Amino acid sequence: MRDDAQQQRDAHEREQWEAEQMSDTKAVYAAINAVQRSLAATGIGKDRRNELQGYKFRGIDDVYNAVSRLLADNGLCIMPRCTERAVVERTNAKGTALFYVTVRMEFDFVAAADGSTHTVVTYGEAMDSGDKATNKAMSAAYKYALMQTFAIPTEGDNDADATTHEVAPRTPTQEAALQSLREAALAGMSTLEAAWKAATPALRMALKDELPSLKDAAAKAEPAAA
Repeated sequence: MRDDAQQQRDAHEREQWEAEQMSDTKAVYAAINAVQRSLAATGIGKDRRNELQGYKFRGIDDVYNAVSRLLADNGLCIMPRCTERAVVERTNAKGTALFYVTVRMEFDFVAAADGSTHTVVTYGEAMDSGDKATNKAMSAAYKYALMQTFAIPTEGDNDADATTHEVAPRTPTQEAALQSLREAALAGMSTLEAAWKAATPALRMALKDELPSLKDAAAKAEPAAA
């Protein structure tokens, strides 16, 4: 009888523990679902327009305004964290420098009721001729984290931020230099390094986004070159 009673107590304690674990993990999802439900009823209109490409889009402020009150009402906090950042300098058709930034962001969705969390990971990309490229990329990542988490339809809109930059094509000199670097890569890593160092700083700046693929080609050519 004592063994049966002990087993019953153990089973009851196990059920209690499992119920507590389930309640811990469900609070954040209940809050996310509540926000989804509200947005499904109201939606977020596309009130902004990209004049160059002629499409309508939702700006980041539109998303903030629609979601912030719902987050507060449902006890849901979002904590951002940038884990990776890459920047490439390019030029537009007018010769102006553009900074092209890509960020990897993690967003912890936290339920205030019990502290349970769910982490959403998104990437953001943006260009800017000044110092706002990183800010725009982070905003883009946040915007799409919200859209994907709360199932807000996008219909192909692309914020960053209602402006479209035209990247200038490579010059004949740059194309010739790139071809020479590709040929050097086929001879192995040391030949590629020597060719890269021999290029002018301007050419290295213009072609630096090609460097990873050149290094991959050189690494693959190493056994053959040896």
